[in-house]
Amino acid sequence: MRMKNNLFFVDSKKLSAEALKKKHRIENDPSSRTNHMEYMEGMEQIHSDIMDKVLTEMNDYDYNHYTADDVKRALAKESCGIADFKVLLSPAALPFLEQMADRAKAETSRHFGNTVYIFTPLYIANYCENYCIYCGFNCYNDINRKKLTYEEMEKEMKIIADSGMEEILLLTGESRKVSSVEYIGQACKIARKYFRNIGVEIYPVNVDEYQFLHECGVDYVTVFQETYDADKYETLHLMGHKRVFPYRFDAQERALMGGVRGVGFSALLGLSDFRKDALATALHVYYLQRRYPHGEFSLSCPRLRPIINNEQISPMDVGERQLCQVLCAYRIFLPYVGITVSSREKESFRNGIVKIAATKISAGVSTGIGDHEGKYKGKEIDDAGDEQFEIADDRSFAQMYRDIEEEGLQPVINDYIYV
Repeated sequence: MRMKNNLFFVDSKKLSAEALKKKHRIENDPSSRTNHMEYMEGMEQIHSDIMDKVLTEMNDYDYNHYTADDVKRALAKESCGIADFKVLLSPAALPFLEQMADRAKAETSRHFGNTVYIFTPLYIANYCENYCIYCGFNCYNDINRKKLTYEEMEKEMKIIADSGMEEILLLTGESRKVSSVEYIGQACKIARKYFRNIGVEIYPVNVDEYQFLHECGVDYVTVFQETYDADKYETLHLMGHKRVFPYRFDAQERALMGGVRGVGFSALLGLSDFRKDALATALHVYYLQRRYPHGEFSLSCPRLRPIINNEQISPMDVGERQLCQVLCAYRIFLPYVGITVSSREKESFRNGIVKIAATKISAGVSTGIGDHEGKYKGKEIDDAGDEQFEIADDRSFAQMYRDIEEEGLQPVINDYIYV
């Protein structure tokens, strides 16, 4: 079923009659949906003012207002302020992409040298209670669901660690019922046996729960806001805790309050106006960085990818040149912030962008559940859980390491020593 703005819903033909009836009502009757700006029971409110600052700047942003002369002036400045960043994200800056890339490359070299960090994600469960129309894990999509036991996840982790990896990102579908905070915490304790750096990308939780996860071994927390357009957000997230826009927005701040060392940010480019989403993502980092100067901050800008039962999902108006523009603008505006480019992007793009703006890259990636033995050792896995989205670059850790070296860069697998 085709929807507005070239975005597609998951194929309804695979749903039960009961689920299809409920889905149809939720989609077509806005009054049946909860207020996406109101907190649900159990959600902690920290009363931060950063969301209002970011959304005000985003909503006032008229990127068609800028000219080529504005771009030249912005690039001529020694440092890049918010006003200059807005210029560099505008359509007027796209013809200056080569100059932006040169400036971004110089900033990357100045602050990160020629290093590129390598990590891999591990999905430990794909059960989800949210109805997000673009995601393969959404509760109405007919996929194979799986939750790893502790024994299964340790087996997966050992396989990954044996490949040479020292940093892992643990992910779940957003189901607190199936993947409890305690379950995720135990996964982190197991991961600490095999990896030096551990991140999580899970449903948002409260400050005390982030503190618990930090005590279990979590070094950093990544949360995708998906889109910073609150009205668009409401039409994309029709059910579940993820529907609450402000609770998700404040997740990174709660994580920092809970003692987590680093936080990652992103919009999923293609869900809404990508230039406004890119602006809001960077400003989210900018304002939090000033409030929590001790924290480590990172950015990524993934684009939509096809999912199971819906291969037609794709980003709107975000080509590789536009994506490169966003990444270069990020680097110029936030020179000290790490930038990750994921396996959603093609090998050729990732090889190029790590020489310009990106500082971190994934390798040996699977977005399925429990299939690393199949991926790494060529074994057929019968009971693996289905993936969240299709990846575009399936290079192994060893191949990625070689490719980075061949580009004249230094691959890094860990830069922390725990004493």
